[in-house]
Amino acid sequence: MDEDNGKNPPDRGEEGFEELLARSLPDQEELEPGQKITAAIVKITRDWVFLDLGRKGEGCLPRQELGPPGEGGREAREGDRIEAYFLGARDNELRFTTRISMGAGGQEILERAWRSGIPVEGQVVKEVKGGYEVKLSGAVTGFCPHGQMGLRGAGDTGDPVGQSLSFRILEYAAQGRRIVLSNRAILEEEREARREALRASLREGMVVRGTVTAVRDFGAFVDIGGLEGLIPVSEIAYGHVDDIHERLVPGQVVEAAVKRLDWEENRFSFSLKDVQPDPWESVERTYPVGSRHTGRVSRIVSFGVFVTLEPGVDGLIHISRLTAGRRIRHPGEVVSRGDAVLVSVEAVDRENRRLSLVRVEDADAEAEEIRGEYGRHAAQGRGALGTLGDMLKARPGKKPCG
Repeated sequence: MDEDNGKNPPDRGEEGFEELLARSLPDQEELEPGQKITAAIVKITRDWVFLDLGRKGEGCLPRQELGPPGEGGREAREGDRIEAYFLGARDNELRFTTRISMGAGGQEILERAWRSGIPVEGQVVKEVKGGYEVKLSGAVTGFCPHGQMGLRGAGDTGDPVGQSLSFRILEYAAQGRRIVLSNRAILEEEREARREALRASLREGMVVRGTVTAVRDFGAFVDIGGLEGLIPVSEIAYGHVDDIHERLVPGQVVEAAVKRLDWEENRFSFSLKDVQPDPWESVERTYPVGSRHTGRVSRIVSFGVFVTLEPGVDGLIHISRLTAGRRIRHPGEVVSRGDAVLVSVEAVDRENRRLSLVRVEDADAEAEEIRGEYGRHAAQGRGALGTLGDMLKARPGKKPCG
C-alpha cells in the first residue's frame, strides 16, 4: 500500500478524527499498531473499503488489497467480514491493511510487520543459494528459503522469479540486514481458511474439481482447494488400471466424487469412477443372453477364465464350459492371458455384476456333438429321447454365473 496511494479516503463525517477518537476510546480498548481485527465491510468504493469497528468512526483499507473488481481479485461484498491489521491513524482515518505492500515505508514498518505478524508483499528477484532473494521496499531485500516457497505437496507451481507474492517475516535481525521470509506460511493460513469453509459445505457424494498433486502406484493425491485427498487406484475407472501413470499426471485437473470425509483422522478420498457411466446399468441391453461378443482373457484362475468385454465388464467361462466337455486340470491348458476369444452370453446377473460366458467354438462343438448323439439314438429307435433342445439343456457341466 503506497503512503497515500495518490488519493485520500473521502470524509465520512463532519466531526474531526481527533474528536471521534477521543470520544470513542475512553470506554474501549485502544488499538495497537499491528493488532489484528475482524470487521464487517460497510461500504466499498473504487479506491477504499470501509470497515465497521464496533465503535464510533470507521476503519479503511485500500480497495486494491481485495483485488481489482472483475480481474480475479478476492471476492468481497458489503456485509462480509474480513481480517485486517491496524496500521495507525493517518489523514484523519484509522488505517488498516491485509498486508504490507511494496513501497509502504522502510525498516520501521517492516520491523512492525515482523513483531505483529502482518503479511508483507514482495517481488521475487532471483534464485540464490538455498532459496530466493525478495525485494520488499526500496533497497530492502529479504531471503525466502526453498522450503518456505509454496505449499508442500502442491506439485510444480512454476518458477516464482518475477512474481509478486505475500510473505510472513520469520526473522528480522541485524537492524533489517537479515530478513527471512515464508511464503508457505501465508498459503497454509489461506488453505486452512478454505478448509474450514469446505468443512461447512462439503458432503459425501458431491462432485468437486481438483488438481492432481502426486501420483503413486496405489493412487493419486488431489487438491480441491484447501483439502487434499486420495483417489485409490480402484476408484480411477470401472476397468482394471494397469498403469496409473498413464491415466493421471501431476497438474492434471479432474472432476471427482467425494467418497469419504474423515475430518477427525484427516483422511479424505475421491472417486473418478463414480462420475463415469456405470456399464453394468445397461449390461442386459448390451449383452443379452445368446448374444456373441469378442473379448480378451484378462485373468485365469483354477475354476475358470475371466474375459473382459469392455472396461469394467468381465464375464466368467467356467472350467466345465471349456473344451466342449473334455476334462482339463487347469484353464491355462486351453487359453492364455491376453487371448482374444469369441464368446456367447449364457446368463446375466446385473445385481451381482456377473456374466456367465462360453466360448463360441466350444458351444458350437458341444451342440454338434449332441446333434450327432441325437441322430444316432434316433436312427436306432431307442425310445423317446425328447427334443434336441431338451438334450442341450440337460447337458451336464453347464454352470450358472460364477
